[in-house]
Amino acid sequence: MAIFGYVRVSTVTQAREGESLEAQRRQVTSYAASKGLELPPENVFVEAGVSGSIEFQDRPEGAKLFSQMVSGDMVIFPKLDRAFRNTRNALNVLHELKGRGISVHFIDLGGDVTGNGVGAIVFTILSAFATFERERIATRIREVKQMKKAQGKFTGGRRAFGYDVTDGVKVPREDEQVVIRQMAKMREAGATYRQLADWMASTQERKMTFMGVKKTLTNFGPAIVQN
Repeated sequence: MAIFGYVRVSTVTQAREGESLEAQRRQVTSYAASKGLELPPENVFVEAGVSGSIEFQDRPEGAKLFSQMVSGDMVIFPKLDRAFRNTRNALNVLHELKGRGISVHFIDLGGDVTGNGVGAIVFTILSAFATFERERIATRIREVKQMKKAQGKFTGGRRAFGYDVTDGVKVPREDEQVVIRQMAKMREAGATYRQLADWMASTQERKMTFMGVKKTLTNFGPAIVQN
């Protein structure tokens, strides 16, 4: 019988600064000791800077742990959300581990969730809440991005042609604005978006799709892309 622990933080900053990792490590080690078991330091799998939205078996350390455990082993997690943020993945992994004869313990759920009916029910309910929380956070992030976009602020991704980003705010870039004005004149003269994309590639050495051209002109002036 081997005892394993698993701890995780989701951001690179947390991983670099060790935020909560040592606290989680102490939790799983103390829990094992309370059961009269020894958890060797090398058996604690540390997932640093990996999002909980990534399925357990797709994480570097999660995959190693999942493949290494055999019948009779025990794995200890400090909290449900350190292991899972997706109900389907949580229940699939739990079912797989239970079928392999591995006991799964969540300290925040009171211990073993594979050994009795009550633990499994609690696990199912709290897994659903973890999924709800993840979706709520994702919704909040989308709302913040939409608000920033409405305020003309940069929301991440590739820099839009025609603009630089200064302190999170899009600022017109004059040399590219000149090109956009030329594109606008060509569009008003009857050029198609595909023709404008070809023109950008041949004269400006800038690859753009016809939809990219349309988006650029829409940002420059909605009236240009009508019809």
